[in-house]
Amino acid sequence: MYTLSKETWNTKTMVKISVLGVISFILMFFEIPLPWLAPTFMKIDISDLPALIGSFAIGPMAGVIIQLLKNVLNVLIEGSTTGGVGELANFVVGSAFAYTAGFVYFKKKTFNRAVLGLVLGTIMMTIVITLANYFIMFPFYAKLFGMEIQTLVDMGAVINKNIVDLKSMMLIAVVPFNLLKGIILTAITLLIYKRVSPILHK
Repeated sequence: MYTLSKETWNTKTMVKISVLGVISFILMFFEIPLPWLAPTFMKIDISDLPALIGSFAIGPMAGVIIQLLKNVLNVLIEGSTTGGVGELANFVVGSAFAYTAGFVYFKKKTFNRAVLGLVLGTIMMTIVITLANYFIMFPFYAKLFGMEIQTLVDMGAVINKNIVDLKSMMLIAVVPFNLLKGIILTAITLLIYKRVSPILHK
């Protein structure tokens, strides 16, 4: 497993990670619903982008720490509507994406490795969030607001009549939603990484 070495864990690195964490937190405010694909309570954002850039430039563990900072800041400043479970899931999912992508790329820094890492990261993220939503997030969300899970399923059925239960909700809405999110983040990362990486490598 990759970890930040003593040589790389210095004040400059900590400052870079902190700045990326703050940027990631700010990006969480810019959410866009995709009502043609998923229920409106599922919104897409690009707050994982700084973690991906950090994992490429500094190392995969940097991406995990950036995800942690983002979610801690969100709980402290914005509070949590899910008792912290949503932020925990966001951290786990974002970390899976950033760590996987960074781990693949950091071993051999080539464009092809970057693409491979981001593709594998997207797949890992989609698997993790689907399992987290099925077993934790959706049941907890329903219980927290005193509703039946079927109520959430019905919100998905409005978009696609093939959504009839929680499993079909995961396969028809959650999986494509997160694959699309991964594709968008992959494209943006590949477009801007080489432009911003010199700043992070100074």
